[in-house]
Amino acid sequence: MKFVIVFACLFAIVLANEEANVLKNEQEVNPESFYYTLELDNHIRAEQKGSLEGKEAWIVTGEYEHLTPEGKTVKVTYKADETGYHPHVATVQ
Repeated sequence: MKFVIVFACLFAIVLANEEANVLKNEQEVNPESFYYTLELDNHIRAEQKGSLEGKEAWIVTGEYEHLTPEGKTVKVTYKADETGYHPHVATVQ
C-alpha cells in the first residue's frame, strides 16, 4: 500500500509543524476507495485519493504543497500505481 508511505511522509511534515492550526481536515475511507484532505494555517496543504482496481492494484493520486523559508511554494503532484510512484515537483514564485 504505497499510499501509506505517502501518508506517513505527510504526517511527519505535520508533526514537524506542531504549532500549526488545522484549517481543513476531511477524510472518507471505504473498502475500495479513500480520500483525504488536510490544510494547515502555515501554508501546508495535502490531498490524496485512491481506488482499488481489480483485486490488489491501488491507483492513488494526490498533491501536497508547502512554503519554503524563501517564500516560494513547492507543489508535488503524484500518481502511484502498479508501476510505481510518479511525482512531479514544481516551484511557484
